[in-house]
Amino acid sequence: MNEDITRRLREAADAHQPDRARILARVERGAAGPPGRHRTPPFARSWPRAVLAGLATAGILATGGLAVAAIVGTPPPSDTVTTAPAAPSPAADSPTARSAPPTTTAPAPAVPTAAPPAPAPTSPRPTPSASSRAQNGPLWSDGSVDQHSTIYWGQNDLTIRTTQPLTALTVEMRIAQTGEVRDTGNWRTLPNDDFTVTVQESGGALVYRWVLKPGRTVPVGQHEFAGQFNHAAGARNAAGDSYRIDAQSAGGPAGVSGGFVPAR
Repeated sequence: MNEDITRRLREAADAHQPDRARILARVERGAAGPPGRHRTPPFARSWPRAVLAGLATAGILATGGLAVAAIVGTPPPSDTVTTAPAAPSPAADSPTARSAPPTTTAPAPAVPTAAPPAPAPTSPRPTPSASSRAQNGPLWSDGSVDQHSTIYWGQNDLTIRTTQPLTALTVEMRIAQTGEVRDTGNWRTLPNDDFTVTVQESGGALVYRWVLKPGRTVPVGQHEFAGQFNHAAGARNAAGDSYRIDAQSAGGPAGVSGGFVPAR
């Protein structure tokens, strides 16, 4: 049966004579308006007849398409939507492609810094007056107001040097009564057991006295004595304070005296 159908299709194709005028008219109508609706063959057609009709229609359309292409020479307008080409990016050498030169900010003018304040002139350290230092034979002395003294409390220091051993020594320190001067203590660098110590008020002054005990000796070197006291509030003037030292050595008696100057 397939061979019979094939033979019939071949015969139908060979016997077909395309109507050029009709084909051109249909092409023109298709280009001018919407394509016409194809009629669907009724379902009642037999299967061989439907196949033959379909093949015949395909042959007609193929032949008609070739004829139209030969006559018209240009294909019908395409329905493809075209988009505008993207704007070309600027070439690397174009002015717009070149990067803008870096913006440079002029450095801010340097603000002159204020010169460091000149150091405050320092007053020269007070030098001891002639009356604060004394020397006689092997004995030397120096009196000063201790640097830790305050507006309520004071301490006077007395330094002694000897180049020979002393077999007798009496140290007396007088603190002028400038107002509410009262004893708060005393000390020395020599052994406490070597001295007899007394503190009393006499002649408008607080008097400290250190006396070397018999049989004791003060060795060669530097030694210190100090008297401590309270006083009326305020800076105290030590101009009225004084000291006196009497000593005995192998070279004979020696004595020195003086005053007390501010700490230095």
